[in-house]
Amino acid sequence: MPRPRFNPTDEQRKMVKSMAAVGVRHEEIARKVGIRSPKTLRKHFRSELDEGATDANYNVAQALYQNARAGNVIAQMFWLKARSGWRERPAFEPAATAPPPFVVAQENGVQQP
Repeated sequence: MPRPRFNPTDEQRKMVKSMAAVGVRHEEIARKVGIRSPKTLRKHFRSELDEGATDANYNVAQALYQNARAGNVIAQMFWLKARSGWRERPAFEPAATAPPPFVVAQENGVQQP
């Protein structure tokens, strides 16, 4: 007797998209939905799995951008480092090391001052 055909509900679609958004593994999502195989999960929920992470990244980036625009200096610094290639450089400090030793050249085995 064949297994009954799987028909995903809207509630399952929302749950799969939400779980994919936060990085839950396909095996774990399949178990939660009641599917035996991640392959079957991908067959029935391909768009939810693909869009979940993209939507989550978009929402976080949008919130970060809004915080940066509102004056959050840490958010501004992170945005510029991540998106504009900014980086922190150490402050210049003069070398505290001793100069190299004085080297005396020798000509014909005689030491020159």
